[in-house]
Amino acid sequence: MFAMAGVGRQHNRVKENLIIEIGGRIKGGRCQTYSSDQRVLVDHTGLYTYPDIVVLCGRREFDPDDPDTLVNPTAIVEVLSPSTGKYDRWAKFRNYQQIPSLIEYVLVAQDEALIDRYMRQADGAWALVSFVGPEATLAFHCVPVTIPLTDVYAGVDFPEPAGH
Repeated sequence: MFAMAGVGRQHNRVKENLIIEIGGRIKGGRCQTYSSDQRVLVDHTGLYTYPDIVVLCGRREFDPDDPDTLVNPTAIVEVLSPSTGKYDRWAKFRNYQQIPSLIEYVLVAQDEALIDRYMRQADGAWALVSFVGPEATLAFHCVPVTIPLTDVYAGVDFPEPAGH
């Protein structure tokens, strides 16, 4: 497992905004959210991970050896940090692709209004859609949720662009 000592306030603000926005929109429906304390097992590779946000639609399934470890997430959201961004985008995503129930993998920048959503296609390939700029709206496919990026990034101070 990839160790992380802690995350910064930008990361936390974005993650909390997403938990509130996703959770509020699916409350009472067939989907539910779990935050970063929910452990997920990639059974095929043996990787245990703690995604920033897990969305589960349908019946919960857990590791028979650990009833607190989820094995069937529907969507996973990772907020990218400077220390974990490359790992989340490449190595972790390759592992997550081995989870048969996973339909969407969402990568959220913390230093600009940018969200990449990967969606599993019928042939097993992953299609990328990027939501760019504060005027964009994140749209999930498998979860009945759309969220304006202004809500995702509420209270987040972006760094000044270079040269300003």
